[in-house]
Amino acid sequence: QVQLVESGGGLVQAGGSLRLSCAASGRTFSSLLMGWFRQAPGKERELVATINWSGDSTYYGDSVTGRFTISRDNAKNTVYLQMNRLQPEDTAVYYCAAYATKYGLGIERDDYDYWGQGTQVTVSS
Repeated sequence: QVQLVESGGGLVQAGGSLRLSCAASGRTFSSLLMGWFRQAPGKERELVATINWSGDSTYYGDSVTGRFTISRDNAKNTVYLQMNRLQPEDTAVYYCAAYATKYGLGIERDDYDYWGQGTQVTVSS
């Protein structure tokens, strides 16, 4: 089992920045591919970004490319999502997820084995 706890969400004005963190426990963190997803009211949960086990490969959804950066610190068992130039359409609950694999980039939502409880991000215009 893997436990994931997100933090760092909140209310920010358009154009501002936030950094989300996700602390993992229960399994060797470096064996996990990590992802961030988000879900806005009335919409499906969508992929935001993923990072492989070593941190040297990343993937971003089209809507966040160039504005968001995913990173990880395997020594701290933590994955981060730096979000810059936030827009109202970025408002959603953001979820951290873990996929027990050392291969690929984890772009399929259904591949993920573990999910956090989510953290709300609200961007005001």
